[in-house]
Amino acid sequence: MGPILTLVAQRIALSLLLLLLVSALIFAGTIVLPGDVAQSILGQSATPEALANLRAELGLNEPAISRYFSWLGGIFQGNLGTALTSGQDIASSIGSRLSNTLFLAFWAALISVPLAIFLGLLSVRYKDRWPDKLISAITLTSISIPEFLIGYVLMYLIAVKLGWFSSVAMINDGMSLGQKLNAIALPVMVLTLVVLAHMMRMTRAAILNVMQSAYIETAELKGLSGLDVIRKHAFPNAIAPIVNVVMLNLAYLVVGVVVIEVVFVYPGMGQYLVDHVSKRDVPVVQACGLIFAAVYISLNMFADIVSILSNPRLRHPK
Repeated sequence: MGPILTLVAQRIALSLLLLLLVSALIFAGTIVLPGDVAQSILGQSATPEALANLRAELGLNEPAISRYFSWLGGIFQGNLGTALTSGQDIASSIGSRLSNTLFLAFWAALISVPLAIFLGLLSVRYKDRWPDKLISAITLTSISIPEFLIGYVLMYLIAVKLGWFSSVAMINDGMSLGQKLNAIALPVMVLTLVVLAHMMRMTRAAILNVMQSAYIETAELKGLSGLDVIRKHAFPNAIAPIVNVVMLNLAYLVVGVVVIEVVFVYPGMGQYLVDHVSKRDVPVVQACGLIFAAVYISLNMFADIVSILSNPRLRHPK
């Protein structure tokens, strides 16, 4: 277990270091944004004295490095700051938005991950035959179309023409689970189509790579059926790359939903971020960027750890 624990500890330490570096990049990126925060809050008619007072109140006159460490210290204490435009505590505002985004991502992942693995196995089982070609054609088409276009097409066909679901995915705490699922049906469909194709093709590629191994040929010579060879021998040995691609797409479901949330007016983190970018509310943009980065890095770290634990050469060293 020594090498495994060492590698896991290294991955965790590297992830924390990467998150620290990303926080510095996020802070620097928001500083160099064009425009004046004080001017955007007070408007064009504000007097120079009022602008100067607000800049002093917000600490904008302090050196950037001191503002960064002050912001970072607040984050370590669980304080994400206060929104400039509304005066509300960012942590409390983000709480409900983040839960909505995770709710949407959960249901999209619950459908897309098992379906992608199943289609990948099916494609390998019928390699170069019509099921494989049909699945590949559909997934390639899905990859090639931007998600916002898929969203608008489904909105027009399913919501406007057929009237099965609402075109606006608004949810609140007073709704039942069934009502929430009905409201998010369209964005879940879009997210499933977007991530399904990538996961399915990577699952297919990983299993086909394993199928070229000598022990697969041995299993076939023993008389095992093609499905048993894939299920019992190929798939378990392709877990590491499959987990990696699944984690990357789960990260996308949380971090990359900005476009989908804007298209369907969904009250999640993406919509919250876009609303405050337009208002140049720097503390909110910084907080949202850091949370997105933390989710993405954490899921990638988890994928690395699973890959390490699933490596038999590390689990059973000579």
